[in-house]
Amino acid sequence: MPFNTDTQRRRFLAMAGTSIAAAAFGQQAVAASSSVLAATGAATAAAPRKTFGPVKQIHAGVLDVGYVDMGKRSHPVVLLLHGWPYDIQAFAEVAPALVAKGYRVIVPFLRGYGSTRFLEESTMRNGQPSAIAADAIALLDALKIKQATVAGFDWGARTADIMAVLWPERCKALVSVSGYLIGSQEAGKKPLPPKAELQWWYQFYFATERGKLGYEQNRHDFNKLIWQLASPQWHFDDATFDRTAPAFDNPDHVAITIHNYRWRMGLAEGEAKYDEYEATLATGPTIGIPTITMEGDANGAPHPDPSAYKAKFTGKYEHRNIDGGVGHNLPQEAPEAFAKAIVDVDRL
Repeated sequence: MPFNTDTQRRRFLAMAGTSIAAAAFGQQAVAASSSVLAATGAATAAAPRKTFGPVKQIHAGVLDVGYVDMGKRSHPVVLLLHGWPYDIQAFAEVAPALVAKGYRVIVPFLRGYGSTRFLEESTMRNGQPSAIAADAIALLDALKIKQATVAGFDWGARTADIMAVLWPERCKALVSVSGYLIGSQEAGKKPLPPKAELQWWYQFYFATERGKLGYEQNRHDFNKLIWQLASPQWHFDDATFDRTAPAFDNPDHVAITIHNYRWRMGLAEGEAKYDEYEATLATGPTIGIPTITMEGDANGAPHPDPSAYKAKFTGKYEHRNIDGGVGHNLPQEAPEAFAKAIVDVDRL
């Protein structure tokens, strides 16, 4: 069903503080508004600002994961997963809103971002989707969290979708921007119509050694361009981008990014320990947990039409179109709508 949040979005953005103090990695502490949007049913009066952070570290699986942990440990958990090329700052407004609604919120840097590091130098810098989903499960294990509502966009939405398929008992509910994003290497080999292929220009660029070198040398400007193309009506300022940009200085960022896109096209091998997962995902399995999918009306990144994936969700399900010029980074561009979806899906 359509879900119009443009008016609420303008009201929220007028209330919310726009300055966020910058810091990076383990010392990162970013100011974010603690006022909860009218869309989540909270009071509209301004409230004291709270801290988004600081970033903690924990050994989880093959990683030393950098993550933000907000809210009381006894409260139901929400796991928020960012995409490429973004970071935890995408949830700087969403997280405190959810905490104020009674949730514990975990926001990790994915492998290759921020302060997340591999524990062993010999570990393959693997960007395949099932590996990233396994990281998320390892993080829940390390934090002794049995179950969480999982939400994300871009790589984060794909990761959340995979978690809901492979580990449904760990996922109470799901919020997925752009819906069903599970694919396979075989699917990635199939050509698309020319206009659709054009949208994937960076995937073809990354398939070359020139692309790898170009991304290494120009990752700041490259990623800023991706933000502009993916969200053409989001007029973010330099300060907003610069709060995220340090996450790309991670020593494994380029390797993870390049491997992810090459693996999708069948140009790079993964790890055998994930073969069983990938075989399951290649069948296009359905998702049975309560789900809300979302799409911005100005998403400039490649994304499927909601009608193409509706049947993939066999449990309680709702789709929301978010208007007002909202692009690919929906949690950061429309935080009140994203927070509301999480609250609502928890009640489906």
